[in-house]
Amino acid sequence: MGNESMDLFNEEEPYIKGRHIVTIFHNEDNMYSVVRVRVEETNTANKEKEAVVTGHFPKMQDEDTYIFHGKFKEHPRFGMQFLADRFKKDIPQTKQGIVHYLSSDLFSGVGKRTAEKIVDTLGEKAISKIMNDESVLQEVPKLSQEKAKHIYDVLIEHQGLERIMVHLNDWGFGPQLSMKIYQQYQEATLEILQKNPYQLVYHVEGVGFGKADELGRHLGLSGKHPDRIKAACLFCLQQLSLQEGHVYAQSKDLLIKVKDLLQKHQPEQIEYADISNQLIELHEEGKVIGEEKRIYMPSLYFSEKGLVTNINRLLSHKEYEDQFPESEFLLALGSLEERLGVSYAPSQKEAIQTALTSSVMILTGGPGTGKTTVIKGIVELYSELHGVSLDADAYGSEEPFPIVLAAPTGRAAKRMSESTGLKAMTIHRLLGFTGQEELEDDEERLVSGKLLIVDEMSMVDTWLANQLLQAVPDTMQVIIVGDQDQLPSVGPGQVLQDLIHSKLVPTVQLTDIYRQEEGSSIIELAHQMKEGKLPQDLRKQHADRSFIACHASQMDAVVGKVVTNAMNKGYSARDIQVLAPMYRGPAGIDRLNKVLQELMNPNPDQSRKELKWGDIVYRIGDKVLQLVNQPESHVFNGDMGEVISIFYAKENTEKQDMVLVSFDGVEVTYTRQDLNQITHAFCCSIHKSQGSEFPIVILPVVKSYYRMLRRNLLYTAITRSKRFLIMCGEEEAFRFGVERKDDAARLTTLRAKLAEGTLEVPAESKPEESHNEDIETADPMVGMKGLSPYDFMEA
Repeated sequence: MGNESMDLFNEEEPYIKGRHIVTIFHNEDNMYSVVRVRVEETNTANKEKEAVVTGHFPKMQDEDTYIFHGKFKEHPRFGMQFLADRFKKDIPQTKQGIVHYLSSDLFSGVGKRTAEKIVDTLGEKAISKIMNDESVLQEVPKLSQEKAKHIYDVLIEHQGLERIMVHLNDWGFGPQLSMKIYQQYQEATLEILQKNPYQLVYHVEGVGFGKADELGRHLGLSGKHPDRIKAACLFCLQQLSLQEGHVYAQSKDLLIKVKDLLQKHQPEQIEYADISNQLIELHEEGKVIGEEKRIYMPSLYFSEKGLVTNINRLLSHKEYEDQFPESEFLLALGSLEERLGVSYAPSQKEAIQTALTSSVMILTGGPGTGKTTVIKGIVELYSELHGVSLDADAYGSEEPFPIVLAAPTGRAAKRMSESTGLKAMTIHRLLGFTGQEELEDDEERLVSGKLLIVDEMSMVDTWLANQLLQAVPDTMQVIIVGDQDQLPSVGPGQVLQDLIHSKLVPTVQLTDIYRQEEGSSIIELAHQMKEGKLPQDLRKQHADRSFIACHASQMDAVVGKVVTNAMNKGYSARDIQVLAPMYRGPAGIDRLNKVLQELMNPNPDQSRKELKWGDIVYRIGDKVLQLVNQPESHVFNGDMGEVISIFYAKENTEKQDMVLVSFDGVEVTYTRQDLNQITHAFCCSIHKSQGSEFPIVILPVVKSYYRMLRRNLLYTAITRSKRFLIMCGEEEAFRFGVERKDDAARLTTLRAKLAEGTLEVPAESKPEESHNEDIETADPMVGMKGLSPYDFMEA
């Protein structure tokens, strides 16, 4: 294979052959490199003696010669660079060159005489012959097996990557994706993919079923091949979980989805029975789990099962119910009211008392109902009744602080900290996650303390909720806080809703509105929306909210005018947040961010530093949003920050462009390769705004958002506003969205499994049944009869 791989280079394509001088930059994670080479040969018009080459390749050896294929391109600041999409190490072609190569320091223990014997025996194609078949070294006289293996291993290590990259390029994979594939499978890449290219679907992020299917067809694995059908099953199951938030799939619906996918890419007729048989095999291999008529990803099945186990474990502790008499509670509460200058309403008193006398309790309610006030009361009263100090300095390094506050995002944790005066942190940080764990990671983690309060629980998915409750010791009370009418978690499940509806966990729902602040019309609007209503006078101007009628094509001008007026009144970019549900289109997030940057952080005379990355220009002072969890830097998906500095490559020892962002004092540096982790946040998605509040929220809603408009989406958006809400768009679109409940209810079994003695799925969670007879007879669960969930655990 090695020889054919090398021949894949077309010498008519632009190339340069050069000897490595220095590596300017090398990223071990994705192998992106910038190197300078001394040009020995080229077929391009550029005749410079040296060239800077960029691309994805391993750390290069000094003085080694490489051949790069690609093209020269002028960089606006760094000048001419050769952008390489393929490369190979230049293997000597003469007897003298090969002898010199094999007797170099690279092959320890191989002297010149041994190298000459190898070339005399195998000829001038010795290297490619060895790489294709290491057994040819047995033909070399007096060459020990140990030394032969060493020669082969070194060749594979130093030549194998180039060969693999060439093949992957020939199979249609770009250099960056090829490097990710190589990092997954290493030297065995070609062997593994030729055997089953569909493994890419569930091993390498960024490779969908369609791409793997192209390779499968190229390698002759098509139609009803078992590996193809299995990959489609796993791909569809993952899509249903990761994109639509379901914990499981109904077997019939999965069969239909898989068949559609298979026949979309290849027209050959696939029978439901073919898919069913492979689902049964996947079940037997432990790659899916079947229960009743439901099919789960194993990690989600066991996470949901773990949640049930841990909720029941915590609820079994009844000792908190009678730990102090009611008279003592009422006395302490009265004293607290006097000290804080507040008067708790009956429902708030009930919430505080339930929290202090329950092992697990849920506090829920919409905006203005006093959840923050209740949390503050719980903390203060817990301290009073248990005689514990709320001064962190009163505890030694080995003594844990008794009250632990956590939330899914950094901004939500910061809000908790501000309202209670205590330290709060993200759930990821509380659990010590570094971002490198597998979803199934079962490393034991324990939370230290006596009382855990988790806010914004509606944002917590099934995986994270399981990890959190698993880490709670028996001796700890847990208070779960959230608004069940907000958007569910981005990840699979609807944990808060299911816990509330199970009626197993003591729950207090705050319904009375206390945070009126001179009759807040925003809060009033939110509570009307919860009921699926909008006021008839939606367009009426109020002291804290207004409505501006416009169409999608006018949105950038209207939003721009509102922002300009707000800034003229002294509000900053931090105070103003534009929220939209979609990225594309004339009223989309991408378009609005471009407009808003020029209004909120212009740079007309280019006096401040800028860095262009794709279509985005970053400037000092820009508002940015973190898109992925980066626990090692204490920054998480959804955190907002500000660009505080930009460093050009010529200004730093790293010799690369960098952007420095401050997230409320936590500074994180991004190189060019990391800039896909952030984006502008002058306008951001409603999903990303969860857990935050802003003084001014500007909310565009137009008919072109139709696909995204839902009651919980709009409710989440308007409840982000603390002082002013400006709605822009089409009233008809607002009314449509508020009247439209989430018609894609998530499929979960947490609620059912929490109910005693039944696994029956609640009626409202069931999708419409399909009555296709072929599906009925091909139901994969028929092949799993007689098994219980416990039979799958060992697998």
